[in-house]
Amino acid sequence: MGRVVGPGEPLWLPEDQAWALALLDVEADCCPECKQPWGEATDAKNEEGYRVELIRCHACTTSAQTVKAYQDRGGRSEGLHVHIERRQQGPT
Repeated sequence: MGRVVGPGEPLWLPEDQAWALALLDVEADCCPECKQPWGEATDAKNEEGYRVELIRCHACTTSAQTVKAYQDRGGRSEGLHVHIERRQQGPT
């Protein structure tokens, strides 16, 4: 919350703990995929109530293509982690 913790002071104040617990409650009531609240997203009356836009993440696309090429060459993906780093761009 922007507070500087002094020597001997607790890292989390009661208000900080209350906010963290409230956030956990909100996150627990959301679909892990789309993050919409379960109560709304699973209600039958909302079946046609969402508009969706497809957006391509170019970092994820490059990652998926690289992993697929690795697997196509016989590479095993168990335990594989992908590190994504933006390339340095030259002068414009």
